[in-house]
Amino acid sequence: MNGAQTNELRWRKSSRSGSQGGNCVEVAVAAGRWYVRDSKDPAGGVLRVDAAQWGAFLDTVRHEG
Repeated sequence: MNGAQTNELRWRKSSRSGSQGGNCVEVAVAAGRWYVRDSKDPAGGVLRVDAAQWGAFLDTVRHEG
């Protein structure tokens, strides 16, 4: 996906991010891929991972958190 296409994604930010800004990320999903970006820099880089990679990330966060 190029920059124009990632702008068309429906981005979501965690409800735990609060309104103060800080270190927040946004995620979007399309066609079995997960996209992650910095909420403070939406025009910056986007990380793309497949469903298995996203699941492994979530498992790690749940067990480390």
